[in-house]
Formats: sequence, structure tokens, C-alpha cells
Amino acid sequence: MQQGRWRRSRAGAALLAILLLVSSCATPPQEDAGVGESARRPNFLVILCDDLGYGDLACYGHPRVRTPHLDRLAEQGMRLTSCYAAAPVCSSSRAGLLTGRTPSRVGVYDWIPAGHPVHLPARERTLATLLRSAGYRTAQVGKWHLNGVFNDPRQPQPGEHGFDHWFATQNNAAPSHEDPRNFVRNGAEVGPLRGYSCQLVADEAIAWLEARPADAPFFLFVCFHEPHEPVASPPDLVRGYEAEARSPGEAQYLANITNLDRAVGRIIERLDALGLGEDTVVLFTSDNGPETLDRYRGASRSHGSPGPLRGMKLWLYEGGIRVPGLLRWSGRVPGGQVVDVPFCGVDVLPTLCALAGVEPPADRILDGSDATPLLEGRAFDRDRPLYWHYYRALGDPKAALREGRWMILASRVGPPALGRNINERSMAAIKGERLERFELYDLSRDPAQQQDLAAVHPELLERLKRRLLERHAEVREEGVRWEFP
Repeated sequence: MQQGRWRRSRAGAALLAILLLVSSCATPPQEDAGVGESARRPNFLVILCDDLGYGDLACYGHPRVRTPHLDRLAEQGMRLTSCYAAAPVCSSSRAGLLTGRTPSRVGVYDWIPAGHPVHLPARERTLATLLRSAGYRTAQVGKWHLNGVFNDPRQPQPGEHGFDHWFATQNNAAPSHEDPRNFVRNGAEVGPLRGYSCQLVADEAIAWLEARPADAPFFLFVCFHEPHEPVASPPDLVRGYEAEARSPGEAQYLANITNLDRAVGRIIERLDALGLGEDTVVLFTSDNGPETLDRYRGASRSHGSPGPLRGMKLWLYEGGIRVPGLLRWSGRVPGGQVVDVPFCGVDVLPTLCALAGVEPPADRILDGSDATPLLEGRAFDRDRPLYWHYYRALGDPKAALREGRWMILASRVGPPALGRNINERSMAAIKGERLERFELYDLSRDPAQQQDLAAVHPELLERLKRRLLERHAEVREEGVRWEFP
């Protein structure tokens, strides 16, 4: 029955491809997008999962899950073992990836509920906006989650942030991954769909790839809902895990990741069949660490794994921010590499801009660095240390900074942050926040963060403490102060 659903969804995608082809041919090319120049610039396929933990793939050591397509992707390129999300929570992480700026700097301090005033401000220059202005075709498919007022001109939508084509939901697929009803395509509600979210998103991505004009490079941003709750998985895949899973909920979760793996495999297979593989940089990663089982009502299938790391989603310890990272550039980046150099979501914008020959914004601070030396096998000297902030982080630490192999974390003092999300009280807490009680870890020897070395290296602690406090004050000063009528 599920295969029948996929066949129907693919048939719908084929029709969509025809419609897209007609409309895209009528779109005038952007300036500076000459055919010869475009042919020399790489395409970009960025695949972002939702709540996929560091230990949730077979190629990252999970003992039971089956992810053959992602394992193959790792073999074809780089497996990054110090890949970081820009934040330990979804909306914030996405804001960091698209802007190259730490999320608290742009005012996306937390996940964004439906109808909420928080959004990615129109003044931010996203990766899609920069690439589109340089002649790239752009598309976003899947979870958006960068505004509260979705598909409404009162807040910027994906189109206003640089995407020619978008097929998106505000937050999760609803009512679950199965037969979602809340997708919007370019401002028009799609209505009830048949199938599973990751396969529907893959259908759209493939249709767009097939229909896009071939005379320009592209940026395709694929944002899967999986394996975020509410988890729903194909029965045949669930049955395949029932004998080895520790519970029915875990069988559902593992099947969800295998379904996601199939969707990624379909996109990569079509990319290569279209002859685009060697011209396309593929990055696969996650927006934060795995959800904690039963943390909230409805999280009964959240069996994600941080692997050997401490913490989970919403924590600033490694398990909340260190995520899978697979990077493939066929013919340019040798396969089979395992790279432990830190790479973060905020590095995506400066890195892809450098590869495309596009100048990143010079009128604002970028927190990410150009990591092209990493792709070329050269030493990667980061412009500035990586920094994270999450005012509602579980556990004591609310800010962190990584420099080389060292990670310093700090707790907060100041007004209490009350309520479920950004409001007047939490804004006062963010703007009045001060840091104290510092922890220090050598991640090269202690990735599980079991041994706090703050008392062992007092001089190093003081130097990193100064850097963290400076960055924290700078970000706190620039961050948007949201108003609540």
C-alpha cells in the first residue's frame, strides 16, 4: 500500500514538473548569470534534518538503524565528526545556517510558535538572497519555521528571503508525517496529501531539479521534518525493526530514519542521473541534537541518540549541538574521509558564497567562517571562535564558545526567563543576562565532557572567559528586542 502511495505522489510530482518548467522558462535570468560563468560555479544541495542525533546513523555508530544511502554518501565524501548546529533548537539553528550569524544576533532566540511575532527579519541577507542575486535558481522544500505568521504578508516568507520556489510548512508536518495537510506551495495551500512527509518533500525536490532552467546554477534547500515528533513511519519499515527494537516506539523511530534515508537516496540518485553530481556540493546535516524521550506529551517515539556525547536537544553540552555532517563534492573532494575539524551551521553561508564567487554581506558581523580550505585538504584557520547562546537551555550552561579543542560554557544570572517562549519577561531576561560559573573541557580527549578542567587551567580559562564575555555582550547588544502588543 505504501509503495502505491509513493507511485501516486511521484505521478503528482511529474505533473508538477511540467507546470514548473512552463513557469520557470518564463522567468527572466538574473543579471551576471552568463551561461559560461554559471557553468563554472557549483550547485548546492543542503539537506537539513529535524532532531537527528549525532548517534542516529549507522555511519555514526548506531547499532541497529539501517541507513545505506547515507552511509554511501559518507563513503563518497567527508564524514564530519565535529559538525555543529548553530543552536540546540530548531528555528534558531535555521536562522544561523541561512544568515551565517549566531541566531541570538538576528533575534531568533528560540523555536517559533504558530502565530508568534518573532520571525527572521527582512533586513537579514540570507544565503538564498545572495545566491539568487548572483544568478542562482533557488528552492526551499519542507520545514520553514522562520516565522510565526506563516504564508501571510505581515511577516517575510521564504520568497522574501530569496527562494524562487518553496513548498513548506510553518513547523511540523501535521497531523503527523503521514498524509500531511499543511503544506503551502508558493503561497497557495496544497491541501491533503497522501504519503509520508520525507517522500513528499523528496518528490518536490526532484520535480524542481528536473524542471529548473539548465542555464543557471542552483541552490536547493531540503528541510525534512523527520525524525521530529509526531513520528509516523511506513508499516513495512516498522515491521522490519520490531524484532530488534527495544519498544514499539523505538521501532517507529528507527523506521522513520530509514524512511528519511530512502528519501535522501532518491534525491541523490536523481541528481546523479541528471548528470549534476560532479557539479553539486551536497551537505547533509541536522538542526540540533535528538529529542529526549517523553520530555513532553507526544514525544513518546523520540528514541534519538547523541552517541557518546553529553546532553540532548535544548542542551548546550555537545549532545545538543554536535550533529551528523556529510559533505560530498564528487571529483573535487576525495571520498572516504573522516574529518574532525569543527564545522558549524554558521559556516555554510560564507563557505558556499566563497565557492560561488559571491561576496558575503560586508555591512554586518558574520559569526561563521569560510571553510573552503577544509574541502581542499588544507589547514582551516577560523576567523573567530564558534559561539552558541540559548537562554532557555536545559542544564546550567546558557552560552558556550569553542576555540580549537577547548570548549568553555557559562551559566547565567539575571532576571528569570518565564513562559514557554519569547515574551516580555524572557526579553528582559535575555537583555539583562550575565554569565558566571564557567566550565572548561578538552574535547580532543573528552568529547563526552566528563572532566571539567576549569581549575586545572586557570590562565586558559581566563583568556577564553574574556572572549566568551566579549562575544556574549556584543550579541546581546545587537539582538532584536521584540515588542509584544
